[in-house]
Amino acid sequence: MLIHPEHRAHPLVEPSDFAAPTLPLEVAAHEARLRTVFRWANDYLCGPHPDLGRRGAVCPFTDTSLQRGLFYLSVHPGSPGDPDELAALLLHYRDWFTELEPRTGPSAQFKTILVLFPDLTDFGVVDRAQQELKPEYTRDGLMLGEFHPGPPEKAGLWNPAFRPLHSPVPLLAVRHMVPTDFPFLRDDDSTVAAYLQRFGDRVPAHLREHVQAAAARLTTSGS
Repeated sequence: MLIHPEHRAHPLVEPSDFAAPTLPLEVAAHEARLRTVFRWANDYLCGPHPDLGRRGAVCPFTDTSLQRGLFYLSVHPGSPGDPDELAALLLHYRDWFTELEPRTGPSAQFKTILVLFPDLTDFGVVDRAQQELKPEYTRDGLMLGEFHPGPPEKAGLWNPAFRPLHSPVPLLAVRHMVPTDFPFLRDDDSTVAAYLQRFGDRVPAHLREHVQAAAARLTTSGS
């Protein structure tokens, strides 16, 4: 378990912690929820799904993130009432995420922090917070993903009828943006611009046509 020197109340639980019979005392009150989400990550995110619309795991990064010990979980009890409150809570994790090793190199893309909100029942707060914070996070080279039991209305990329962002506990996930993230960013000019600034010279071949179209749209709208 990782404990921040200045924010000790919200430690990060590491994958290795779940191998013990009980989690550390600092998070013992939330053990059931933490273990539920850890199992969900292993079983759902790391596995295939009949409605996904493609082969492979639901999330291609999670298995490697878990294996390398870079998949961290934290808990915020209580019910944030609005997206601004959630945004304030996430500031600590966003800053800590950038400090955690590895900061660079191939392994950095597998670093992930999941912030759980087990008492939150208004799932729309999670959706709105993600929508409002997304441009800011992408400018910093980060992705912010929303998951909850709703589930979120966002459709799967390969099957529009599939809602892939279902989780047993409401949460927001922070990770590094990678070149293959363009499909999640293409509908907003600010996130497209952030993507082009960071990955414009190394767009995956299967996305180049779509990226070029979005870049042309930006040029036209800016003229």
